[in-house]
Amino acid sequence: MGGIHDILDDAVVYVLRSRLIATGFLARFRTLLRQDILNDDSLTFAEKIISIRAEAGDKIHRPGDITVIPADLAMAQDSTGPLAIKVFGEMGVPKVWDPSRIHLAIDHSFPAPDEKVANLHHLMREFAKKHGVRLVEGSISHQHLLENHIVPGMVLFGADSHTCQAGAVGAFATGIGSSEMAAVWASGKLWVKVPESIKVSLTGQFKKGVFARDVISHFIATVGEDGGNYRSIEWKGSTVKDLSMASRACISNNSMECGCKLSIFEVDTLTQEYFRSVNRKPMREIHAGSKASYKDEYDIDVGKLGPEVAEPGNVDKVKEVGELEGTPIDQAFIGSSTNGRYEDLSVTARILKGHKVKTGTRCVITPASRSIFEQVIKNGLAEIFLQSGAVFTNATCGACVGTHLGVLGENEVCISSSPRNYIGRMGAVTSKIYLSSPATAAASAIEGKIADPRRYL
Repeated sequence: MGGIHDILDDAVVYVLRSRLIATGFLARFRTLLRQDILNDDSLTFAEKIISIRAEAGDKIHRPGDITVIPADLAMAQDSTGPLAIKVFGEMGVPKVWDPSRIHLAIDHSFPAPDEKVANLHHLMREFAKKHGVRLVEGSISHQHLLENHIVPGMVLFGADSHTCQAGAVGAFATGIGSSEMAAVWASGKLWVKVPESIKVSLTGQFKKGVFARDVISHFIATVGEDGGNYRSIEWKGSTVKDLSMASRACISNNSMECGCKLSIFEVDTLTQEYFRSVNRKPMREIHAGSKASYKDEYDIDVGKLGPEVAEPGNVDKVKEVGELEGTPIDQAFIGSSTNGRYEDLSVTARILKGHKVKTGTRCVITPASRSIFEQVIKNGLAEIFLQSGAVFTNATCGACVGTHLGVLGENEVCISSSPRNYIGRMGAVTSKIYLSSPATAAASAIEGKIADPRRYL
C-alpha cells in the first residue's frame, strides 16, 4: 500500500514543481532558501556552501549527504592533465563544457627535464589550442590561481591534492582525480559528499622564528596524517587576523597532509582588502554559524610554539628544532606551493644576507609563481641568494616532486619547505627529507646541519 501512495506523492510533487518552474516561482523560492541558509546559525562552512550550490537546491545538506554541485573553475596540471585529456577523449565528448572555466598548468616539471615530459607538455598545449581553455606555464598552479582567479564563495575542483589552498580566501576548493576531472570538463559539475567539520582556534602571539608553517606542522602532529580525512577544517580564533594572505595560503595548502577535504579561512577585513587590491569581487561571503556542530575542536596557542621539523617519512612525526639540531644535511630546499611565496623568500633573504651556504651543502630556492620570481629579482632578493651561494630557479614544483632542479641522490639528506617527505618523494628511495619552515631551512643551509633560525633573526 505504501508504494502506491509514494508514487502518487511523487506525481503531485512533479506537477507542483513543473508549475512552479513555469511561473518562475521555484527560482524565487530557491533564492529565498539560499538566503536563509546563509543566515542559518547552525551550519558549518561546508554545510552552507554545498547546500547553497547544490543542483537540488531546495534543502539543507548535512554531513554524509551526497549531492551534485557545479564547478566555477576546474584545474589540472602536467602530472594529472594528460590522463584527464586521455579519459576525456575516450568519452567521445566533442567539446568541453566551458573553456573559460578550465585551467591547465604546466608546473610540476617546467621547463621539461626530458623528452617524455616534453611530449606530455605538447599534449596539453594542443588540447588547450583545440578547446580554447586557459594554459599557464612557469607558475605553480595554486599560487597562480590565488593571484589571478580565485574569489570567495567559488567552487574549485583541481586535479591536485593541494587545491585546498584556495580555502585561504573562503572558497570551496578540493582535489579530485584525473578521471573525475575529465567528467567535470564534460559536464561542468561533480558529486560531493558533505564532510564533517573540524574547528581550530588559534590564539596568542607569534614568537621570533615561528611562522605559519610551524602552526600547520604542529596541528598535523596533533591529529596525525589521517586525522583530517575527508573533513573540512575551519581556522578561527583571535590570531587569524594577524595571519597574512601568504600565511593563510600556507596553512590551507599544507592541511592536505592530514587528509582534509577543505581548509577554510572565512572572509574578514584582510581578505576584503586583498581582493580590493587585485580588483576582484567575491562571489559570496560564507560564514559558519556560531552554533555550528563540529566533529572535533582544537585550540592552539601559537605563543607556545617553537620552530618545528618533521622527521623523514612521516609528516606527522614532528619535533621542535632543538631536538634535531645538528643533524647533517646535503641540501636545503626553499619553495613549493606550500612555502614559495614572497613572504617566505623575504625571510629567507633576511637570514642568508651576509652569510654563505656551507661548503658541501646545496641550497635551492624556488618561487611559487612568475610574478613572485619577478618581484624577488626587482627587490634585490635574488642577488642575496646568489651571493650566499644558493641556486635561484624559475617557478616550478620540480624539486618538491623529485623531477628536476633539486633531485636527491642515494642516501642524501634534505631539509625542505615542501609539503611531503615520504620515501622517494624528492629522488632516491634511500634519501631522507626533513620538513620545516623556510627560515629553518635557510639557517640549516648556512650551517650545513639542521639549525635554529632564531639565531639569524
